[in-house]
Amino acid sequence: MQARLIVEDRTMNEAIPHGVATLPAYALVTPARNEARLIEATIRAVAAQTVRPLRWIIVSDGSTDGTDELISLYTAVHEWIELVRMPPRAERHFGGKVLAIRAGLERLQDVPYEVIACLDADITFESDYFEYLLGKLACNPELGIVGTPYKDTTSEIYDYRFVSSEHVSGACQVFRRSCYEEIGGYVPSKGGAIDTIAALTARMKGWRTRTFTDKICLHHRLIGTAAGGAIEARFTLGKRDYAIGNHPLWEILRGIYQMTKRPRIVRGIALIAGYVWAAIQRAERPVSPELRAFRRKEQMSHLAKLIIGSVRHRASRERSVQVPANLQR
Repeated sequence: MQARLIVEDRTMNEAIPHGVATLPAYALVTPARNEARLIEATIRAVAAQTVRPLRWIIVSDGSTDGTDELISLYTAVHEWIELVRMPPRAERHFGGKVLAIRAGLERLQDVPYEVIACLDADITFESDYFEYLLGKLACNPELGIVGTPYKDTTSEIYDYRFVSSEHVSGACQVFRRSCYEEIGGYVPSKGGAIDTIAALTARMKGWRTRTFTDKICLHHRLIGTAAGGAIEARFTLGKRDYAIGNHPLWEILRGIYQMTKRPRIVRGIALIAGYVWAAIQRAERPVSPELRAFRRKEQMSHLAKLIIGSVRHRASRERSVQVPANLQR
């Protein structure tokens, strides 16, 4: 099924055909746990899309702060938005997030979507955000997962000199349906990194994954701080890096780079400390040895390219500033 590209004239409150594009039809799933403060902005951003989803399942993961009541106001107006409630649970973790996503997907069994996007309940984006990403999938059948960078409350965006554009943030991961089904969806890892594991598995199976930097989404909560502070989030990220098999050399360099970010020094130390702590504790790893090996191979390849590129750039600069021989006389 193909989605028809339309642009809404908000002043006339009617859809005006602007052309037809062979964009794949898509559906959305959003797990939400006590997001009453932020989710309304996300709903408004999705409702404003130039190409809307066939269905959007918002799964309230045991919310107790009024999230359900807020979502219900919008389901009463938009028939393509559906609320699914899950029972309360005491602990907040990514395993529960995966279960919520699966519950949402069960509600889509009769929906003829070709693309499934999993997005957080605290992000916003421009009105053509999904039109843009659907276009990328339509142009390249090898792409299995696409997304964009995000900017969080620190106004930081990934530096893609050090982060491969193959990494797709879990703030909003857009999957080709056949790719999502082939990788078996998200792994219910309590410690997180479910987005990284999904993208790694896709690439290991031959799919391409890509972050397109022409657009961004805004993440209205600092990543990883839903259950703690910024330093705790770095420590947790270090433990997560160990769990998914990050190479020790890569993690050290990653920590050194993080030391340049605020809070300076401490941020990088917390990351490395989390990695070392998990290694000492022999923390559970939710991925196979094959996937860990694939991860490390990718990291060493990226590191080699970064070093070679840096050496070539420095050599090029040195040649460009050399004084011509006739000026040396």
